[in-house]
Amino acid sequence: MSAKTSRIPGFYKLDINERVRKVAEFAGLSEEETKLLMNFGNLDPKTAEIMIENVIGAMSYPMAVAVNFLVNRKDYLVPMVIEETSVVAAASHAAKLTRESGGIYAKATDPVMIAQIQVVNVRDPFYKKMIILEHKKELMKIADEQDPILVKFGGGARDIEVRVLDSPKGPMLVVHLLVDVRDAMGANAINRMAEAVAPYIEDLTGGKVYLRIISNLADRRLVRAWTTVKKDVLGGEDVVDGIVYAWAFAAADPYRAATHNKGIMNGVVAVALATAQDHRAIEAGAHAYAARSGRYMPLSVWEKNENGDLVGSLEMPMAVGIVGGATKVHPIARIALKILGIKTANELAEVMGAVGLAQNLAALRALATEGISRGHMELHARNLAVMAGATGELVDKVAEKMIKEGDISFKRAQELVEQFLSEKTKH
Repeated sequence: MSAKTSRIPGFYKLDINERVRKVAEFAGLSEEETKLLMNFGNLDPKTAEIMIENVIGAMSYPMAVAVNFLVNRKDYLVPMVIEETSVVAAASHAAKLTRESGGIYAKATDPVMIAQIQVVNVRDPFYKKMIILEHKKELMKIADEQDPILVKFGGGARDIEVRVLDSPKGPMLVVHLLVDVRDAMGANAINRMAEAVAPYIEDLTGGKVYLRIISNLADRRLVRAWTTVKKDVLGGEDVVDGIVYAWAFAAADPYRAATHNKGIMNGVVAVALATAQDHRAIEAGAHAYAARSGRYMPLSVWEKNENGDLVGSLEMPMAVGIVGGATKVHPIARIALKILGIKTANELAEVMGAVGLAQNLAALRALATEGISRGHMELHARNLAVMAGATGELVDKVAEKMIKEGDISFKRAQELVEQFLSEKTKH
């Protein structure tokens, strides 16, 4: 019997059925597992093959809608895709808390992305920096010629910046091409522009260009969100103080700040997944931005105002798009954008910033009051009730009983479902 090998020449050329057959053979998948793997759900197999390579199936995540969001005085239903319990409920509740004070306000900056061009072997880098800046207009013109449609819609090259970096391989010039990408995320457009200007930069500097690629630290493409939550709505000034102390802990300690920002990203990434954004780029930019001072910090700030009410604000990069990429290819992403009713990438960024701030508020409020596990336990109890066969009103009845008893287990859920159904039959 020959040993298993992952070396499969021409695997990408095979059709999906043949790929799955080989994977099933390699991994010893059952017939049932193989069928489940090939259930593409709401994603057509042909669309899946357009999106990535070596496709063998699709994986579904729950898609929910967060309610109660009032952002810039406009009501939104917010699609969220996430596997973590309590996130959607928490976002919806936090959004409700903000409504009495006008909801959440948000503002996105112009959608300017950065392409980096790395130049090495430059003998006089500070002098060559001046030469590049002197030819800024010509370089920007070359960049704009790569995407006339973007320019037609008001986008295009906006500026060129040059830095001299000390590196482990010696000094290097790094040219930043700043491009307004309008309603796109922008990676493809500005990568093409960077490729186009690279030879001209080599001519100007006498150096050699290596990397020419987008930076995911999109610190020129920010979203800012802010809100006021009245102390009475929160449960009193003690709760306000608790939330501010929780934020202060994150501001003082990067170990806490990482979890604080993870809570923000629970909301941001859930919307990013629903609308098929590059959530890896968003996360990378957010965490790099959080560390821009040299120490990792929370992306939000929570304070108590003169009335004793809670005020919160958030600032982070938000590189999102509504044209091109997976957003236009995936049918559910298109539906998610329709549910949101957004018209521009900036509006999407503002909603996502608002969701991040609301998610953060929910987590801090839970930590400052009953603790974060209560909401998780309630949803866990409901999930166990459903798994045990409960439906309709019985789900809540079984969950409440388990929570009251302090016995949240599948065995107890089964016993309670059987008990309640038996009682119902007798009556």
